[in-house]
Amino acid sequence: MRAILDVILLVLNLYTWVIVASAVLSWLLAFNVVNYGNGLVRSIWTTLQALTEPVLRPIRERLPRMGALDISPIILLLGIFFLERVILYYVYPSVGRF
Repeated sequence: MRAILDVILLVLNLYTWVIVASAVLSWLLAFNVVNYGNGLVRSIWTTLQALTEPVLRPIRERLPRMGALDISPIILLLGIFFLERVILYYVYPSVGRF
């Protein structure tokens, strides 16, 4: 059971980095530091959007409109951090070792 929890924690950690990469790339695109016309940038952006949008869209729908400010990645990261701590402090210690 601990192995399954370790895999879940690893996936949550990796997804955290995907969210951070998506936010950083969105800023780079918004300030024209990188060009969307570049094929590599476009494929990375499309991949990051495909990984993050299904989770961020419901959060955005529930948040009030704040203009150009999008705090949905921050809320998602807080949720992931909360879930990691619940697993580490409450679920993981209660699972017995074999």
